[in-house]
Amino acid sequence: MYVLQGAFTLWNQQTDSNVTISAHLVGLKAGSDKKPVQGSGIFISGAGDVGGRLDVDMLETGEIHSNGGIKQGTPDLITGGVFVVYGAHVKKVVNRGPVTTYGVNDMVLDNWGIVNEWVAEDRITSHGPSGIGFVNFNEIGTLRILSNIETWGIGARGFNLYDGSLKQAEFKRIVTHANASVGIQVSRPLGSLVVHEDIETFGGEGESLVKGVITQLAADGLSVKEGGEIDQVEIGGRIVTNGSNVRSLHVQGEINQLTVKGGIFANGSGSKAVLIENGSVPLNGIEIYEATK
Repeated sequence: MYVLQGAFTLWNQQTDSNVTISAHLVGLKAGSDKKPVQGSGIFISGAGDVGGRLDVDMLETGEIHSNGGIKQGTPDLITGGVFVVYGAHVKKVVNRGPVTTYGVNDMVLDNWGIVNEWVAEDRITSHGPSGIGFVNFNEIGTLRILSNIETWGIGARGFNLYDGSLKQAEFKRIVTHANASVGIQVSRPLGSLVVHEDIETFGGEGESLVKGVITQLAADGLSVKEGGEIDQVEIGGRIVTNGSNVRSLHVQGEINQLTVKGGIFANGSGSKAVLIENGSVPLNGIEIYEATK
């Protein structure tokens, strides 16, 4: 998998692992809604798993708009509005302004490095196919998204914990609008997941880019894949799906504690509110609704 460089790029390409670049990055902005930058917005990277490091105590961004211009169906090329790449270690990322991407495979926020704390204070929005709101492949301590994540393209999921580790994740609201656009998908262990309002999807089945492969997905609400385990889930609102043949809560891994204050709803034809394929999930006291049509 390859990543297009950003309008702002800081990249330590030295092969010597003793070479470290230190940086303090604040006030970075890129593009506008009328003229997004081409490629990624902000790209910071070390030399990879082996080689020179990039150590950043603070990465602070304002408003970001980017469009990678990637051709539909390309499986091995992506961009990010804000992208922390391999070999980068960041103590704190703060997105103070909205971050928006517009094209194919344009992630909004993406981490392949090591981040102690990541906070997004404003809207996270993806308009293109396979553009995920936030995706993690490596290591994050605490993730806090204080405004809405919203995606509009086919296969554009809200949040993906693909790989690596994440201790705590907090969101305001996550909504996706197209086929194959899962609200939250967890494939690795996660300590706590808090969503203060709703997780809601409007799509059904379709194709999306998954780890470099175009894959058939359904727009499930909260999906815990095999290998995924969440110690504690707290949803302050609802988990809602509106498309056909999807699942609002789909568990192939494990959830140890679950609270959904507003209930779990499947409004579409042929959809299930809850599908548990492995172990048991505590559903006591949670309202569950499925459409009968």
